[in-house]
Amino acid sequence: MGLQRRATPLLLVVTSIVSVQLGGALAATLVPVLGALPTVALRLGLGAAVLLLGTRPQVRGHDRAGWLAVVAFGVALALMNSTFYACLARLPIGVAVTIEFLGPLALAGALSRRLVDALSVVAALVGVVLVSGAVTAPWAELDHLGIGLALAAGACWAAYILCSRQVGRNFPAVDGLTLAMLVAATLVLPLGLAQADPAALTPGRWGAALGIALLSSVIPYSLELLALRDLDARVFGVLLSLEPAAAATAGLLVLGQRLDRLQISGMALVVAASVVVMSGRSAPEPGAPT
Repeated sequence: MGLQRRATPLLLVVTSIVSVQLGGALAATLVPVLGALPTVALRLGLGAAVLLLGTRPQVRGHDRAGWLAVVAFGVALALMNSTFYACLARLPIGVAVTIEFLGPLALAGALSRRLVDALSVVAALVGVVLVSGAVTAPWAELDHLGIGLALAAGACWAAYILCSRQVGRNFPAVDGLTLAMLVAATLVLPLGLAQADPAALTPGRWGAALGIALLSSVIPYSLELLALRDLDARVFGVLLSLEPAAAATAGLLVLGQRLDRLQISGMALVVAASVVVMSGRSAPEPGAPT
């Protein structure tokens, strides 16, 4: 029973990571057809609806500071998802997630006082250069906009982490997340629907959008909340460090996207650096709803 008790939260987190990256790979199939903003709008709108029905958050009894935190959290979610989905149209998902992961990794390193963490962030920067293709491809052939969007998504991921801490002090975890998702959906839906082609929204694509909402938001958030009741914070952080590798695997299996040896080496550097930094953290950081 003791072994099973320890294994269960580990399985929940690994399942959450796989779910998020499968959702990202599925999103990469919709973005070229629907566009980035319409895909984000469907993901956030459907995800918020499912969370709202499942959690029924308490909206009374919160002060102005709490609501400002929720709004900031929602803005971070909207920007993070919009920039990430935009870069999926230009970069393989493994490359996009590896570059994006630099955001939370840099934040964790900045909040640490350990020299090894600062050195790990530098190593991760080298890894990102390798993953981006800058070593082997001429400068003019690099997708600068895609790389820039992935870096912007990483910065928004770091902002998401900071905002989630504040929301957690004012709301129960699921309530704050649900309300922030509603804010994000409200911000993105008008723009996304304005750009959407109604003829492209076939029943199959509505089903894919619902799958993205479930795989990228509802399922992983729920599993992580359950896992964190019993899982050590450092173990949680180390497991999240596997996200770039999980993204590359999802890209290969779902999209047929292959990375070369240098890109795989760069990804390994980022994952290794993240393991070092996250294993030294005293509190878990939430996963990103990419």
